[in-house]
Amino acid sequence: MTRVAAVDCGTNSIRLLVADADPRTGELVDLDRRMTIVRLGQGVDRTGRLAPEALERTFAACREYAEIITAHGAEKVRFVATSASRDAENRDEFVAGVLDILGVEPEVITGDQEAAFSFTGATKELTGSGEDYLVVDIGGGSTELVVGREGVEAARSVDIGCVRLTERHQPSAPATPEQVAAIRADIAAALDLAAETVPLTGRPRTLVGLAGSVTTVAAIALGLEEYDSEAIHRSRIPYEKVREITEWLVSATHDDKAAVPAMHPGRVDVIVPGALILLALMERVGASEVVVSEHDILDGIGWSIA
Repeated sequence: MTRVAAVDCGTNSIRLLVADADPRTGELVDLDRRMTIVRLGQGVDRTGRLAPEALERTFAACREYAEIITAHGAEKVRFVATSASRDAENRDEFVAGVLDILGVEPEVITGDQEAAFSFTGATKELTGSGEDYLVVDIGGGSTELVVGREGVEAARSVDIGCVRLTERHQPSAPATPEQVAAIRADIAAALDLAAETVPLTGRPRTLVGLAGSVTTVAAIALGLEEYDSEAIHRSRIPYEKVREITEWLVSATHDDKAAVPAMHPGRVDVIVPGALILLALMERVGASEVVVSEHDILDGIGWSIA
């Protein structure tokens, strides 16, 4: 048994998992799992740089996480940074700050590495059933698509995410038909690009959805009065429900969305593009439902160091 700490720093949020990993049984037992909205990718799509205030929000979360990691006595720590820090000119400033606070250097991974971690985290408890999987991880700056059965067969990371598309198109609340059309056009082009590497049609695959946009849609579909990861994990949300919720989110005011009990305040202004990505993918692959997983890249990072 190895006690590990995994940190995933994305465009919209930073997340921590402290867990005991048993490679003999394939079991990862959570000790602490948490998420903080830091919006590290604020303005990166436009400026190419990490904003000073975004860095400070991220470093504040890192200081909190350092205390938790020390309190649990984690033996191994791995910090993985994804889309926003891949794209930023001043990522060395980010790397130096994290190293100073946590004592480990953040690994700015490629989209393919991100996809592989996501697939492992999402399917480790599912593999062995003989099913083929299409895993979609809808992040803030990028979306990863991975197909495989017992392991990754093909993967592609594309530059669409809930934060990136929000900053690019500035959808109002409610969103206008023109804004929705522009967002959907970007999504369609990205899926065309992904399909060059990842087969999106053909033999049937179980669609597994990860990350905050997907879990928020699931929480709404399940009618949860508060966010409940146990209820959300491995839930199956039909296509018609995803379409109905996405149409409501598009037409809702900011206050309407903020009033949803299971909606994190930091997700209110970026949920529409995230839901549109999920809906467009389900339409592209002809998926009748999405299996929602709370196990994702964090779990994959944890296994990588166990």
